[in-house]
Amino acid sequence: MLMLAACWSVTANARSNIVVGMAIEPTGLDPTVAAPVAIGQVTWQNLFQGLVRIDRDGKVQPQLAKSWTISPDGLTYRFTLQAGVKFHNGEPFDAGTAKFSLDRARSDTSTNPQKQFFAVIEAVTAPDPVTLVVTLKQPAGNLLYWLGWPAAVMVEPKSAPTNRTEPIGTGPFKFVRWAKGDRVELHRNGDYWDKARPIRLDEATFRFVGDPQAQAAALRAGDVDAFPEFGAPELYGAFQKDGRFATIVGNTEMKVVAGMNGRRKPFDDPRVRQALMMAVDRNLLVEGAWSGLGKPIGSHYTPNDPGYIDLTDIHPYDKEKARSLLNEAGYPNGLSFTIKVPQMSYATRSAEILQAMFAEIGVTMTIVPTEFPAKWVSEVFTGHDFDMTIVAHAEPMDIAIYARPDYYFGYRNPAFDETIAKAEQTTDEEARLKLYQAAQRQLAEDVPALYLFVMPKLGIWDTKLRGLWANEPIPSNDLTEVFWEN
Repeated sequence: MLMLAACWSVTANARSNIVVGMAIEPTGLDPTVAAPVAIGQVTWQNLFQGLVRIDRDGKVQPQLAKSWTISPDGLTYRFTLQAGVKFHNGEPFDAGTAKFSLDRARSDTSTNPQKQFFAVIEAVTAPDPVTLVVTLKQPAGNLLYWLGWPAAVMVEPKSAPTNRTEPIGTGPFKFVRWAKGDRVELHRNGDYWDKARPIRLDEATFRFVGDPQAQAAALRAGDVDAFPEFGAPELYGAFQKDGRFATIVGNTEMKVVAGMNGRRKPFDDPRVRQALMMAVDRNLLVEGAWSGLGKPIGSHYTPNDPGYIDLTDIHPYDKEKARSLLNEAGYPNGLSFTIKVPQMSYATRSAEILQAMFAEIGVTMTIVPTEFPAKWVSEVFTGHDFDMTIVAHAEPMDIAIYARPDYYFGYRNPAFDETIAKAEQTTDEEARLKLYQAAQRQLAEDVPALYLFVMPKLGIWDTKLRGLWANEPIPSNDLTEVFWEN
């Protein structure tokens, strides 16, 4: 009895709320209709859930689908769903709502940011409330992985039109309010279905603090309990010496790339793109832009992804070769262009260093600050009105974006498209990874974007917090296992 009383006392006295800091405020709260990763970093796993989930090790795990079978030809996936699950508005989750969610994502009018993932689906049927059958046009070795992404979460049909501002999901937290420009507040879902994974937080708040100095001040003042992605690497060492905080350097999928608009001159000439790549000393850039806390990359792939190969030697730093390529391309006196730069510190610092490096080969690059996400998405991502830009691509295994005909890079290479198509249709793991290696090499050779470095996850949080993710195999702030230790 004494032991039970002691355990209850520890639980009862532990804090049950958390304030999580984020640098970027999402533009909305529905990850199935818009691309910015900040949406999923607030809502994925906390509010919305999928048929499957990606765990902290990057593995696919059951979620609203408790099991599945795949036909021998790889064309039919039969999911057995959890029974008794309800959305936050009291409506039941069943095979009918799962069918609605997938059909909505793949429809002609869909604005789902990963719509192409669902294009492989031929039909979705719901033979009974707990059975969902997905039939494919051709095998898709990555289908289960894609179904674990934020863009593939299940939505309740009546609330779907308003999820952007009033999200309704099946997750362990319910939406309370969004004070735009400041915070999003969540409260524990008392009717949460997954009794095997009890939630130990009653309240969760996401606060948006863009300035890195302000992030540090908020942590020190106790206004924020955790910054899972701290934005000032030059201040990180000071927190490592402060006993109040845990400091965790983890892996991410955040590939910092300077994308070029291949629809415009001079970027339609691979020699120009290659010359700019060879003007970049990646190691020096990582040191200057991110205090050496990053790893140079030579293609659109991270070292923690399966099938990664180091291709930084394809177009290594070589100013003389860079000048020679520009001359060969018809620019003996250099050239000029602009770069649209989001306000994030990694982007502004990297752009300033690139500007200096390009100047050494006679290239003038003018920096144009561009508010992120709204203006950047409108002008660059959607409008394709840019010469060069710089951003961290945070989605895992997203090399296939270069095969999308309307993607902002404007890169078109039929051989690359064919490689990606084969990779996505190949169910044999070894063969699929070899194809992804070939795709990496094609990008490294063609340089549709300048491949710079992978950002680490610089986590800082109170030493008494437990359960936050050290690594980020998918952009997220999953709070389902977070608790305070006394």
